[in-house]
Amino acid sequence: MFYVVIFRSTRKIDDGQLYSDWSEKMEQLVKSIDGYKDHFGFRDANTREGVTVSYFTSLEAIAQWKNLDEHKTAQQLGRDTFYEEYSVQVCEVLKDYGFQAT
Repeated sequence: MFYVVIFRSTRKIDDGQLYSDWSEKMEQLVKSIDGYKDHFGFRDANTREGVTVSYFTSLEAIAQWKNLDEHKTAQQLGRDTFYEEYSVQVCEVLKDYGFQAT
């Protein structure tokens, strides 16, 4: 069993390097969490809407990530500077299957 955190957001007009710097910092920091598995994301340049999906092995790992001091600073910057809006969903993965052409 594992969990996903879905972070959906709409960016404010590009603020320059500050967002990129914090994004890189958060990407490195989340990888230090015991229980972090992987993540991917994308953003539509026209609408500034984006989604990041992160995978964790436990709810405790998600709570640890959420409560890191540097992540709390990034969350506040998100509300004050980076985003027009965002939402977060935490989901338990009940099934995981796929297909790969050979």
